Amino acid sequence: MAVPSTRETLKQYSLRALGKPVIEINVDDDQLEDRIDEAVQYFQQYHYDGIRRTYLKYQLTAADKTRLSAINNENETATDSKDNSVTTKWYEDKNFLVVPDSIISVINIFPFSDKGNMNLFDVRYQLRLNDLYDFSSTSVINYDVVLRHLDFLDHILVGEKPLRFNQHDNRLYIDMDWTNDLETDEWIVIECYRKLDPNSYTDVFNDIYLKRYTTALFKKQWGANLSKFNGVAMVGGVTLNGQQIYSEALQDIEKLENEIRTTYELNPAMMIG
Repeated sequence: MAVPSTRETLKQYSLRALGKPVIEINVDDDQLEDRIDEAVQYFQQYHYDGIRRTYLKYQLTAADKTRLSAINNENETATDSKDNSVTTKWYEDKNFLVVPDSIISVINIFPFSDKGNMNLFDVRYQLRLNDLYDFSSTSVINYDVVLRHLDFLDHILVGEKPLRFNQHDNRLYIDMDWTNDLETDEWIVIECYRKLDPNSYTDVFNDIYLKRYTTALFKKQWGANLSKFNGVAMVGGVTLNGQQIYSEALQDIEKLENEIRTTYELNPAMMIG
C-alpha cells in the first residue's frame, strides 16, 4: 500500500478508496484540490495532531516602538441613525504586532522582568541561602508555599500584560505602556498554538483521520456532481444514483466531524490562555 506523503498521493489514496480505477470517479481535479484544502484546514483547526504548542520570539525595533507608543492612530466616525448631526469619533491605538498566519491561538506572553537573573538581594536567593541550604535539614514545603505567595503578590501588584488575538487578522494586541515597559531591541516571547505545515511534515498526509475525512469529502463532491444527472440510464442499463452517494457521504462526514470534536479536539480553555 502506498503511504500518502504528498497532496497528490493523498488524492490518489482517497480516489482508490472510492473505487478508482475500477469505477470512474466523476470529479474534476480542481474540485479535488479544493476538498483537500478543506480537509487540511479542518484537520488543523480541530485535531490536536494538526497543531503544535510552541514559543515564538520577536525583537522590538525602533520603528515598532515609535508606532506602538503613538496614540489615536486609528479612528472611526459613528453617526446617529435618527439624527445625522450627532456624530462621535472613536480611536484605537495600533498597539499590535503582526504574527505569522500559521498561528491560530496565543495563550500567554512571557513577563517582562529580570526574574531569570537572581542576585544577592533577591528574596528567592535569600530563601535558598538561609532556609534551604541543606535539603536534609529542612522541609521544602515552606519554601514552596513562600514562592507561591510571592508569585501571588507579584500577580496582584504587578499583574500580567493583557493580550488580544484573532487568527483572521493576524494581529497580536498587547495592552501595555509601550513607552516605558519595553526598550528597543528587547525580546517579546509568546506561547502559542501553530498549524503544522503538511508540506514540511509530510507524515500529516498519512494521518488516519485526514485520509478518512478527505475520502468522505471526495465522495460528497462525487455525489453532488452525479446528482445533476440522477436517473439517467447508462450503457448496459446502469442508472446513476448520485443522490444516494451524496447522502452516504453526508452521513460519513457528520460522523467524522462529531468524532474529531469529541475525541481529538483540545480543550478550548487550553487554546485561550
